[in-house]
Amino acid sequence: MTDKSTYQQNPALQGLPLGKTSEYKSSYDPSLLQSVPRNLNRKELQLSDDNLPFVGFDLWNLYELSWLNSKGKPVVAVGVVKVPCDSENLIESKSFKLYLNSFNQTKFDTLADVQTTLIKDLSQCAKKTVTAELHSNLDQFTEKLGTFPGICLDTLDIEIDNYHLTTDSLQNISGDEIVSETLYSHLLKSNCLITHQPDWGSIKIKYTGKKLDREKLLRYLISFRQHNEFHEQCVERIYCDLMKYAQIDKLCVYARYTRRGGLDINPLRSTEDTKIHKNLRLLRQ
Repeated sequence: MTDKSTYQQNPALQGLPLGKTSEYKSSYDPSLLQSVPRNLNRKELQLSDDNLPFVGFDLWNLYELSWLNSKGKPVVAVGVVKVPCDSENLIESKSFKLYLNSFNQTKFDTLADVQTTLIKDLSQCAKKTVTAELHSNLDQFTEKLGTFPGICLDTLDIEIDNYHLTTDSLQNISGDEIVSETLYSHLLKSNCLITHQPDWGSIKIKYTGKKLDREKLLRYLISFRQHNEFHEQCVERIYCDLMKYAQIDKLCVYARYTRRGGLDINPLRSTEDTKIHKNLRLLRQ
């Protein structure tokens, strides 16, 4: 399994701000953005960037975004950014936070100018076109919190004695019955690859194929509890492991992680069209 030392040998991670004291700049500075090559994790998973077995995106919700209008008056906004999963790089989260903070004392004429700037800088960092949508009228958002559809695994009364990543429980996980169902859990926890700070999340697994043993699936998900890997990489690992060990025809893995530094990251990987999946904010987000 991947560990911290394996990744740290790669020069691409040497300059990351994670785990280091950082200066918070309040004037626009796109150089603060830093990337992580997706192929660091994908080599181990035997994934080829030219022939990925899934489609999807990393959906970021931005809750702490502010700048000055042309008269110097502060503007606050929320935003949604989507980074396609076939981008060369993922965007490192702390650098994203520092970059957004650099807008604070910078003047922009319009919200559209800010949005255009975000798209340009983030696309350059990811090396693929990124989408961004900003909203400054915060009072227009009155939607209630949502929940994942489907069957929650967390009520299963099982005994757990392993909290380190293993695929042992995925052995013979498929039964004989063919089903289409959605399962989810709020018990997903992994740790930041570099700092080992906890990353808390909820995960939805929608699939068509031979019915999965729910206890085995929950044991597998809980085994991420002491695993050190970035959000996006954990989701791709779960997707690949299920496709490898389970007899599945169609699969979607969608994780909603709690926010840190005004950002939450929500990776989605699927065999099918991803447009049907809503940006549904869960209670812990």
